[in-house]
Amino acid sequence: MKIFLTGASSGIGLATARALLAHGHEVWGTSRDSQRVPQLERLHPVQLDLADSASVEKAFSAALAEAGHFDVLINNASSGHFGPVENLSDQEIENQFRIVVFAHLQLIRLALRAMRERGHGLVINVTSLASRLPVPFMGAYNAGKAAMAAFTMSIQLELPDARVRVVDLQPGDICTAFNDAVIKSSQRDSRYETKLAKTWTIVERNMAAAPKPELVARHIFRLIERANPPPRVAVADGF
Repeated sequence: MKIFLTGASSGIGLATARALLAHGHEVWGTSRDSQRVPQLERLHPVQLDLADSASVEKAFSAALAEAGHFDVLINNASSGHFGPVENLSDQEIENQFRIVVFAHLQLIRLALRAMRERGHGLVINVTSLASRLPVPFMGAYNAGKAAMAAFTMSIQLELPDARVRVVDLQPGDICTAFNDAVIKSSQRDSRYETKLAKTWTIVERNMAAAPKPELVARHIFRLIERANPPPRVAVADGF
């Protein structure tokens, strides 16, 4: 199969790319810096900035032209913001939603258009258990993942062609470098300092003890192999 995968340079995305390649699939894997995508046979690096809608369309269109078609779209790439919701600016919320929601919805629309012409396809949206079990001080991330889960359910109810499937994959904590890229609020607020520090310590401890990203990769591979994948799958422990 030919697969378009966002966030292929590290974490769940890289583990997924390796698992798919090991089973003979061909992957177009994205990263903001395409040079970070490993040079592996049948893995095609794609430069894509999810914060830029023009980059999203250009990257997908170019990859589609090269591939000819895509059987699967995996919306995996993400980012996080850590800080009190009370202090979130409109810009910070918009930036989080731009990456976690808007860009992936744009990719879904582009992919569905192409898949509908061929009469079949699969979209896997990697959301999070945080959409149902919010992580303190990650309100914009929680809300973005919940929005993607809701959009996924809406699309599932609406799609007229039963041969085009959409799945919501919801991992819990997975041991990746995700926390290293989380943007922490620059605004100091003494009312929250103690709880912020305690929460971040727990978040880091849970991440270190969590399952490896290969667990999620195996679930994604199984979903791709199934003729009738379930609409929603939860992976790993809660938070």
